[in-house]
Amino acid sequence: MPDLSRITLDPDICHGKPCVRHMRWPVEVVLDLVSAGMGPDEILADHPELEREDILACLHYARLVVSGEPLRRVA
Repeated sequence: MPDLSRITLDPDICHGKPCVRHMRWPVEVVLDLVSAGMGPDEILADHPELEREDILACLHYARLVVSGEPLRRVA
């Protein structure tokens, strides 16, 4: 299971949107890249500050949000 601790919420970063590891990488931007057809290898090649586990965490986070399941381990 992807590590949701990679998804952080901080009111001082990106207006409190869920982000990757306290970086200015909102989950929604990673999802936009995936929905535009980019695969993980392409995303990582273009954005080396991200890690494969970050992409998986973003996808898992989005699935939990739309499913209504409780979010755990989000700091």
